[in-house]
Amino acid sequence: MPPAKIGVIGGTGLYDIEGMTDIEEVNIDTPFGKPSDTITTGRLERIGIAFLSRHGKGHRISPTEVPYQANIYALKSLGVEWIIAVNSAGSFKKEIKPGDIVIPDQLIDRTRNRVNTFFGDGIVSHIPFAEPFCPKLSSILYQAAREVGASVHQRGTYVAMEGPAFSTRAESRLYRSWGADIIGMTALPEAKLAREAEICYAIIGCVTDYDSWHEKNQPVTVDIILGILYKNIDIAKKIIKLAASRIPGKRDCDCATALETAIVTDPECIPAEQRKKLDLLIGKYIRDRKA
Repeated sequence: MPPAKIGVIGGTGLYDIEGMTDIEEVNIDTPFGKPSDTITTGRLERIGIAFLSRHGKGHRISPTEVPYQANIYALKSLGVEWIIAVNSAGSFKKEIKPGDIVIPDQLIDRTRNRVNTFFGDGIVSHIPFAEPFCPKLSSILYQAAREVGASVHQRGTYVAMEGPAFSTRAESRLYRSWGADIIGMTALPEAKLAREAEICYAIIGCVTDYDSWHEKNQPVTVDIILGILYKNIDIAKKIIKLAASRIPGKRDCDCATALETAIVTDPECIPAEQRKKLDLLIGKYIRDRKA
């Protein structure tokens, strides 16, 4: 199995990556259960890559039900250091049109029913999250998007909502008044878990609609979203292919050491079961300390 350096999490409509070679299907079981689907590993532009469909083939898993912990843990176990996530989104700005791409740099968490950490049960960690997306990876994605001809917006605030219902007009207007740019259902807890796993994470936000604040447009429906989304997916695939060839061999961003000073629990107090469960994430920081 080729070592995977880059992970791609595909959202609605993105179920494979064209151009992959040396393909293998990998079934992984994690301490947090099974991921959304079989992970496809291979090479893209001679770089090891692992592809995972967030909602499963056939789109059978709702945003709330996605096994986010298992997904990130599984990619980490394959050696993934960079995750490119593809997310559909609604727009709060007239200038961010359906069919556009946004590479966001900020998040607002409006989810309610999701486990958003690997920690707990005897071990506490407080990761830095002021910059929720990796600036280095976001910059690579933005430049790649420009070069493939996408109408792309650099930076923006993404509101992560619970779903699965779309926003009411009142909610949409509220988020717009906050200065948010786009809204979606899947960036969280994905981004937080990726940071805890010390994986660089950034989003290709595929804009499909104006949410429900724009009264001159029809309220958002699945048919409207899918009609725009399939056009966006072709652009997203081109961005991923170009970006993969530009990801550096060595990381120098803070994502790579996010846990170094984040774990506040005395190693002697960490339950043996949790120590074993999280060894992939914390082992390098506590293995040499007295248990």
